[in-house]
Amino acid sequence: MTDELLTIGAFAARARLSAKALRLYDRLGLLAPAHVDEASGYRYYRAGQVERARLVAMLRQLDMPLARIAEVVEAGGAAGADVLAVYWADVEARVAGQRTLAEYLRGRLSGRSSEMYGKFVVETVRLPEQVVITEKRHTLADELPAWIGASLGRLEAASRECGGVTAAPFVVYHSEVSMESDGPAESCMPVADEAAARAWAAEHGRAWETQARVEPAQRFAYTRITKAQVAHPQILAAFEAVEEWITSQGLEQAGPCREIYFADWDAAGPDDAVCDVAFPVK
Repeated sequence: MTDELLTIGAFAARARLSAKALRLYDRLGLLAPAHVDEASGYRYYRAGQVERARLVAMLRQLDMPLARIAEVVEAGGAAGADVLAVYWADVEARVAGQRTLAEYLRGRLSGRSSEMYGKFVVETVRLPEQVVITEKRHTLADELPAWIGASLGRLEAASRECGGVTAAPFVVYHSEVSMESDGPAESCMPVADEAAARAWAAEHGRAWETQARVEPAQRFAYTRITKAQVAHPQILAAFEAVEEWITSQGLEQAGPCREIYFADWDAAGPDDAVCDVAFPVK
């Protein structure tokens, strides 16, 4: 045994941690002892491990997943700081969403729903018959935005084989998408050539859940929302506002709701209109 090694008790005192915490970090693979006596099982640490022990302890106070903690401490320095920055940006985004959801729920519980719904102007429009190519997927709410972007990108590329895009793409929700319910959702791209669209769907249907179909001409009740309002849970109020308006007008829903994306998402700012929340009605 050399003078460089410290018993677990001495190391715990220097690191200002408990021996129990150090055993846990060892078990989790975050901080292994420098030496373990084979006969006694006693753990020994080097003084140079103190900084890592303190760093692990502080990162755990951020509720950081173990895999991400390991990534931070292994990277160290500026690289570790970058990993932490990405993680914390995700945390702040999640908390901001939860804060907005809490405010939305407070409004519902306190009877202020009519005030929230009053922010949305609901109108009707009749959309013509259109041929669409589609991709369907069961997905939870946290994965939905990334899937929508990716699937619409794939469909836009495929539209070149189907006569080109003829109208704004849209996403149909065949059942609720939340953190407990996975839809499915269906991305749809209107195209010009029905025969080519059906050939494309037949070719790719084995790998993706794709199809081609003709959407009938329908009347829709809709409200137009901004890019900022597309975020969850702000968009929930838009859906509910349209549903309330449909009921107030004595109409009936005639199919699943949808989001129609008519603007360039990447170029749009938070206050730019990008999407119509729409319900087919009769």
